[in-house]
Amino acid sequence: MKHIEFYLDFISPYAYLAFEKLPEALAGISHSVSYKPVLFAGLLKHHGQLGPAEIAPKRDWTYRQALWLARENGIEMQLPATHPFNPLGLLRLAVATDADGTPNRYVCETIFRHVWQGGAEASDAGRLQALAARLAPPRSPDSPEVKHQLAAHGDAALTHGLFGVPSFVVDGRVFWGFDALPMLSARLRGDPWFDGPWQQAAAVGAGVRR
Repeated sequence: MKHIEFYLDFISPYAYLAFEKLPEALAGISHSVSYKPVLFAGLLKHHGQLGPAEIAPKRDWTYRQALWLARENGIEMQLPATHPFNPLGLLRLAVATDADGTPNRYVCETIFRHVWQGGAEASDAGRLQALAARLAPPRSPDSPEVKHQLAAHGDAALTHGLFGVPSFVVDGRVFWGFDALPMLSARLRGDPWFDGPWQQAAAVGAGVRR
């Protein structure tokens, strides 16, 4: 059985799409999944990058492409009323539902659909309160322990070399993005391609640095 660490932030439309499509990609493969909420903005800050929604033309494209991909893959999706938003409340809520800070699939599904279905404000205080009541976490999302676990997920992500979400880590290898699901599936099914080109790609020299 292969174990997959799925690093996600509910703010990402691509993480939502990947979450919804993951069971199909892994059908017939013996596996387990750990869902690890992580603050996407923290990864961006570490690498000195802007998020897609912080670059105006890219922001428009991101929403258009996400909606197109949702339609093409039969996934229900509506954009939230405003985006980007502060996802910390949602991330901490997810972490608070599990003693180890790794929420189960039901919890992640509920939060993702809170954001990406219905077209409402994802961070609205009243909606967050109702969501918390529905999930009934055994710990306070604002507790120091929960905050520490969320930060630890971020530290682990950086240790793996993650730079974005969604990211999947298997056997020390990182697969990034919704469009990486077929690649992840191929790796788990033993595709011999990963014995050659995967390593060769890392050996390419950098011709220009700026």
